Amino acid sequence: MAVKRDYYEVLGIERDATDEDIKKAFRRLALEYHPDRNKDAEAEGRFKEVNEAYQVLSNAEKRSAYDRFGHAGANGNGAGSQGFEGYENFGGFGDIFDAFFGGMGRQTRAGPQQGRDIEQPITLAFEEAALGVEREVEVQRAETCGRCKGGRGEPGTSPVACGACRGSGQVRRSQQSLFGQFVQVVPCSACNGQGQVVAKPCTQCRGAGVERFTRKLKVKIPAGVDDGMRMQIGGEGHAGSLGGPPGDLYLTMRVKAHPSFQRDGIDLLYEAPVNFAQAALGDTLTVPTLLGSTSLKLPAGVQSGAVLRIKGEGVADLRRKVRGDLLVTVRVVTPLSLDAEAKRLMEALAAHLNGEAGRDDDKSVFGRKRARRG
Repeated sequence: MAVKRDYYEVLGIERDATDEDIKKAFRRLALEYHPDRNKDAEAEGRFKEVNEAYQVLSNAEKRSAYDRFGHAGANGNGAGSQGFEGYENFGGFGDIFDAFFGGMGRQTRAGPQQGRDIEQPITLAFEEAALGVEREVEVQRAETCGRCKGGRGEPGTSPVACGACRGSGQVRRSQQSLFGQFVQVVPCSACNGQGQVVAKPCTQCRGAGVERFTRKLKVKIPAGVDDGMRMQIGGEGHAGSLGGPPGDLYLTMRVKAHPSFQRDGIDLLYEAPVNFAQAALGDTLTVPTLLGSTSLKLPAGVQSGAVLRIKGEGVADLRRKVRGDLLVTVRVVTPLSLDAEAKRLMEALAAHLNGEAGRDDDKSVFGRKRARRG
């Protein structure tokens, strides 16, 4: 499932941006990604993404719903709650034809509606995200009332026709405009568009039809998820209304940083500090991995900044049954301080590397060795 980005991030603006800020950002990005100007393969997709974000954030009501409920609110799944989070009662408003021509178009009573989605973060250790893990997630959600089975009335009672709309679920509202008076058909506020009212509300849910519960769910996080990704779990959201199906649960991954590794796609990056002698003569290093450690042969004469690859010690790929590699960057470390012996040896090495080893100099280690052999 494609991960939908935050609308504010899409437009590159802050959450407290003004209407003018939103317009400026949209104009700039729309000009940049318009398919007639930008022939890049991804331009059309980005243009649609920018337009979708603008349509929501430029509308005060849609923006408010998005700020409260995220993408579910922007799609209309977050509105209509009455006294209980997650319980949706309202149907959609009439279309433009209904509004300007007195409701002569389609007229439908509110029917079953899917429950609202739940979005919540889940924090993972770096290793858990890379290798996969089974976690227990605590979710607060609205579920169908066990007493009235979602009917909202006391068991044994039946709803009655709404007196305000005479059971139609809709009422006509007259409004005056520049073009004269017109009639708009809207859902009945007395019955929330259902055409029926509960004469004796359920004593357990107080007529809501749903109750709040805290559930613990076992969730399998697949290997290879990354920070910011969302995972959809179908049917684990809020209960629907009027017999509608429940919404979904979306988990947003929050992956902790690792003290040693950085991630680059499915590859892991690691810096291995070595001293001058190891770099010059070569050595065998012990390098940490996600599952423990492994040996890495350091070739003689390796330069600082060289990258050595260890196959298959990276992160699992979400789409393919492969793992990335561990990329080890060699960093030659200069000692901050030297004792007398180390300093003497370093000076002798410097003299040798500078071509001074041929002198019969008593101050040189190499000179003393030749003198002893003589």
